[in-house]
Amino acid sequence: MNRSQLLRRAAGAAAATALGGASAPYAFAGPLRYTGRWLAGDLSVVQWAHFVPAYDVWFRKWAREWGEKNDVDVNIDLEPYTDLPALAAAEVKAQRGHDIFGFLSPPARYESQVINHGAIVRHVENAVGPYGELGERSTYNPRTKKYFGVSDYHVPAPLIWRHDIWNDLGHSPATWDDVRDAAAALKENGHPIGIGQANEPDSNVALISLLMCFGSFVQDESGALTIDSERTVEAVEFMADLQSRGGESTVFDWNAASNNQFVLSGKGSLILNAISPIRRADDLGMPFAPELWIWPIPAGPGGRMSLGQYTSVYSVWQFAKNREAAERFVADVCLAAAASTPASNFFNFPSFPGAYPTKQIYKAASANRRRPKGKYSILTTVASQYTRNIGYPGHANAAVQETLDRFLVPQMFAQVSQGRSSAEDSVRATAAEMTRIWKKWRAAGKI
Repeated sequence: MNRSQLLRRAAGAAAATALGGASAPYAFAGPLRYTGRWLAGDLSVVQWAHFVPAYDVWFRKWAREWGEKNDVDVNIDLEPYTDLPALAAAEVKAQRGHDIFGFLSPPARYESQVINHGAIVRHVENAVGPYGELGERSTYNPRTKKYFGVSDYHVPAPLIWRHDIWNDLGHSPATWDDVRDAAAALKENGHPIGIGQANEPDSNVALISLLMCFGSFVQDESGALTIDSERTVEAVEFMADLQSRGGESTVFDWNAASNNQFVLSGKGSLILNAISPIRRADDLGMPFAPELWIWPIPAGPGGRMSLGQYTSVYSVWQFAKNREAAERFVADVCLAAAASTPASNFFNFPSFPGAYPTKQIYKAASANRRRPKGKYSILTTVASQYTRNIGYPGHANAAVQETLDRFLVPQMFAQVSQGRSSAEDSVRATAAEMTRIWKKWRAAGKI
């Protein structure tokens, strides 16, 4: 059989092919090249330099051992995550580079440049059960029936707030109305609220999460654009009011590190973000570290939902030199969640839930002795109940990705919060620009 036939045969197989009385661990892998070995050659991988250094230590060790086991020389490049988009574009333009590219958001615009990862997904599902909804919707295009990547983990973005500061006022940020009601007093006490409205990724996450809490979505389940709605106008007006009452004045110029710095300075009273500032405060022994609490996003009139801060997606380029090794490597990373999740200090949560079940994660996270005791265990609730994929309730797609890459949502909010436009006009103008984006990608056959 040629490789294409082997892939089709493997997809429908109930068990791996047996060799010498032993089960072959990966039905989609190519034939043996050496006695007792499956793969050979070189394999190159690039991904972000993780916020948690211990994860990179674990990953390098795991990749080295994987390479030794499979007779593959694995080269890992770790880059600042802000450099990854430009690097991906450069590799596509040159049609050469790494075999595996580790993205931190769904790379839907590169669908034509990557393999169909369906065989990898099916293999992992055969081993540990179904792909999680967030991972599935982040990597599968229902229009083209293609997986343009595989997500090994996602990073929840909970509410991070100063319990002592809020408690002194007799408030808690359970709902967005509670946040607005407390905003003026918080700012007067020198502790404003920090919700970014700038051209940077964290602002995308926070503001789209706010939209969802108000029942507003970028698109519907079918992928049709739905941003132009009364609920969007309501959310934009709410944010402008919140900002005027008690928002940090610099949020319009924030960069990717600003909300972490805002909290760690001792000034910030509330942000939406991954747990990075809390972990840093714990590591540094900052006096207010025990007062940094984690909650799910405040509830709004549309419920309680938030985007993940990051969605890790591995994609194998069409021009990869060692495709067979790349496919197996990606599958094995997904299956290693029981080791990789603790190695990340519970920054990462598996996109295949069966690879490390929620109950086990909760138990492990609860063992953390940082005060308040067990504070990291609530991340399991945030991840499993309230975290949604980019493009929810539809799938991630190239139009959504372009909208985020151009920071159209933060600009829509900032125009109103800075008094340069009415909410109705800002939403209408943003919807018009997004309509052009949707039209382009629909014409390309991608949505």
